[in-house]
Amino acid sequence: MDLTEGTEEVKRNRAKKNILWFGIISLTMSFAGLTSAYVVSKERPDWISNFEIPQAFYISLALIIVSSFTMFFALRFIKKQKNALGMVFLISTFLLGVLFVVFQFVGFSEIIESGYNFTGPTSSITTSFIYLVVLLHMAHVFAGLIALLVVIYNHYKLKYENGKTLGVELAATFWHFVDVVWIYLFLFLYFVK
Repeated sequence: MDLTEGTEEVKRNRAKKNILWFGIISLTMSFAGLTSAYVVSKERPDWISNFEIPQAFYISLALIIVSSFTMFFALRFIKKQKNALGMVFLISTFLLGVLFVVFQFVGFSEIIESGYNFTGPTSSITTSFIYLVVLLHMAHVFAGLIALLVVIYNHYKLKYENGKTLGVELAATFWHFVDVVWIYLFLFLYFVK
């Protein structure tokens, strides 16, 4: 298919999707670089090899997985013009995202209670990496939450009618991306010690 084919709206929509995918690929490379640096740093003598993932991060994992399902159903119902159900699932996704952030901070508290800080004499390269990677991910979750608020507002204003659901599709793609990144980071931190 020629990328120059189609109406102006089709071209604009395709460009927006491509920009999002370009951003996702760039962010994926950033997280890959950080986790590679984590692996290389494991050879340092001050590395903490018995670090345990906080229990709150397990809860965060469950919340983010469930939020991917609620986002999937939100998009599905909006496409079928079942607006009330779409709104229920959009708001559910947003609330699960907020709970995810809350449990990330609870996880940070658990790390600090274990005696490890981000910087200073009680910090280590291990925990500094964990803080950095998790905070970077949370920044993207915040971006996803803002996107969800915009989609919720637009859906309330009935802007996703007659198959014009690009905004929801873009938000859903980004939300699934941040979900997959957290699953990857969690499994990485769990298995790479």
